[in-house]
Amino acid sequence: MIIYACHGAAKQVTGSCHLIICNRRRILIDCGLFQGGREIEQANAEPFEFDPASIDALLLTHAHLDHCGRIPLLVKRGFRGRIYTTAATRELARVVLLDSAGLQEEDARRAAVRKRNGNGRNGNGRNGDTPEGPLYTIDDALHALDFFAADVTYGDPVQVTDGIRARFLDAGHILGSASVLLELDDGHVQRRMLFSGDLGNSGRPIVRDPLPAATADYVVMESTYGDRPHRSVPDSVEELYQAIRETYARRGNVVIPTFALERTQEILYYLHQGIRNGSLPTNLRVFLDSPMAISATEIFRRHPECFDLDFIAELEHGDPFDMPGLHFTRETSESMAINSIESGAVILAGSGMCNGGRVRHHLKHNLWRERSSVVFVGYAAEGTLARRIVDGASTVQIFNNDIPVRAQVWTINGFSAHADQPALLDWLGAAQRRRIFLVHGEYERGMRKFQEVLEARGFDCHLPGMGESIKID
Repeated sequence: MIIYACHGAAKQVTGSCHLIICNRRRILIDCGLFQGGREIEQANAEPFEFDPASIDALLLTHAHLDHCGRIPLLVKRGFRGRIYTTAATRELARVVLLDSAGLQEEDARRAAVRKRNGNGRNGNGRNGDTPEGPLYTIDDALHALDFFAADVTYGDPVQVTDGIRARFLDAGHILGSASVLLELDDGHVQRRMLFSGDLGNSGRPIVRDPLPAATADYVVMESTYGDRPHRSVPDSVEELYQAIRETYARRGNVVIPTFALERTQEILYYLHQGIRNGSLPTNLRVFLDSPMAISATEIFRRHPECFDLDFIAELEHGDPFDMPGLHFTRETSESMAINSIESGAVILAGSGMCNGGRVRHHLKHNLWRERSSVVFVGYAAEGTLARRIVDGASTVQIFNNDIPVRAQVWTINGFSAHADQPALLDWLGAAQRRRIFLVHGEYERGMRKFQEVLEARGFDCHLPGMGESIKID
C-alpha cells in the first residue's frame, strides 16, 4: 500500500511537509516552518503528527525556511535518516538554518526579558505567551547538518529506500531548487508521483527556467499564485526604478524588505543594470544589510551549474551583482550606522515579510518619514508585518513602538520567485493525471481559484487537509 499525507502547506502557504509511505518505508518531502501570524507560528512547537524516528529519509526541494526550517527540530525529536538535496540547496540550507536558530535564541532571550519585566508583548506587537525556549538552538542546527547525504545532481536517480527512487528536476525557483519525481513500488503497485516544490517563472535573469512537469500518475503542486498572472518583468523593473528615482528626488530613503535567497540577488542585479544604463543615479548608495543574504550571494557565485546561460555570459564581463555604491554590512554597528542616513540610501534587508531581522529597524526609522519609500517585491503572508503595511495600516507596532505609516508604499509583484497562473499551467501541461493535489496556497485565493481552472480543463483535483491520509492506487 502507498499512502500520501500532507503535514504542512495544507490549505495554507507555509510549513511544507509531505509524508509518503511505501513498502513499509516512510519518507518526507520537505519539513518547513509555519510562518505568518502568531496563531500560525504556534504550530511549529506542536508535536509532529508522525514519529520523527520512524522517517527513513527526507528529500529537500529547496532552502527556503518554509520548506527546511523544521529540519533541526525533526532531528532533535528523533529523526536519524538521510537528507537528500542538491549541492546549492545544502549550502544555502546551512546558512538559513543557522540564521533561523540564532534568531530563535535571540527571540527566546527577549521573551525572557519581557517576562521578567511583566511585558507580554513581543517585538511584533502581538500579545500572549511565548515558548520558554527556542524551537532549536544553533547547536541543534549544526547537528542536523550532519544528516545531509552526498549531493544530488539534477536528473540522476537516487535510490532512497527499498521501493522508492527519486529524481531531482530543476524547478527554477531559487538556486538549487528542485521538483522531486518519486518512482514508488510497494511490490504490487508501481506509481510515479511528482512533487512540484516551489516553481519559478521563465525568463528570470539568474537561474534557469523550470523544467516542464515530468510524466507522473499523481502531482502534488503548489498554488501560491494560482489565481492570477504577474506583472511583466520589464514593467516591474521600471516601477522599481521609478520608486527609487522619485524617492531620491525628494531626498528620502528606499527600504526594500527582501528574502535573502534569490530575491536579494535579483534586485542587486537589476540595480546594477539600472546604474549601468542610466535608469538610476550613478551615485546611488546601496546597502545590503543582511549577513544571511551576503553569505547567500557568495554561495550563488560558487554554483554556475544552476545559472541561466545568458547570466553565465554576463559573468565573463564582470560581477553582475556589484556596483560602485554597494556596501555589505555584516556587523551590527554597521547596520545601526545606516539609520543615521536621512536621504539617498537604498536599503535591502530581511526578512522579506518583516517579522524578523534587521529590516524592522530600518522600517522603524523610515516608515514615519513622508520622504521615504518602502518597496515590497515579494509575497507577504497573512498576519505578517509586511502584510499589514501592504494592506494599508495607518500605524504598525515595531519593537513595542507605534509607528505611523507615512512613507510611500510600493507593491511590485512581478519579482515573485513563484510561478503565476499561466506559468503553473504551462509547467503542468495538458497530459491527464490520476489526480492533482493542490498545496502551498491561500485557500480562498490561489488554491480554490486554481482548482476551478484545472477542473475546467478536465483534471481531477483534491485539496488535502492537514494530516489527511490518502491511498495512492
